[in-house]
Amino acid sequence: MDEAIDVDALVEALMEREGGYVDNPADKGGPSCFGITQAVARANGYCGPMRELPRAEAAEIYKRLYWLRPRLDEIATRSPRIAAELFDTGANMGPAVAITFLQRALTALNRNARDYPDLVPDGRIGAQTLVALDAFLKLRDKAGGETVLLRALEALQGERYLRLAERRPGNYILDVETALQ
Repeated sequence: MDEAIDVDALVEALMEREGGYVDNPADKGGPSCFGITQAVARANGYCGPMRELPRAEAAEIYKRLYWLRPRLDEIATRSPRIAAELFDTGANMGPAVAITFLQRALTALNRNARDYPDLVPDGRIGAQTLVALDAFLKLRDKAGGETVLLRALEALQGERYLRLAERRPGNYILDVETALQ
């Protein structure tokens, strides 16, 4: 059994990378604090100035919306490394996008449905996604399988960033460069 994942440490590391208050005119997401956009903060009950969003409130939003709601805790019991990657991707692109990446990668790696049935990439962790992940990790050397799956997830994330940059060249290019590092 893998070590338990420290969700608080994941959230803290993410908020450190995101930094404090940002209101970059080139960012179409608008003002944010600790990476939480104003729209997300408002939808979760925060009414104050974004510059003053309490760190603890931002952390709770991350845990609730980007860890528990998408059921990454269930992924973490199988693979903390995969769960951590999905959390990070989901915080930047949305949990449904991150989970869709997982579903697409698992389907691509299932040896033409010989290992487990193809998944419908619906962006939700359900029984079929969990069964596929379990089968993938069981049929492959777990550590090696995790590495292959992580590389596939990172490739899908990189491709999406490049596609976004190509479609919207006016966007803040340093955000794309930072995301690809």
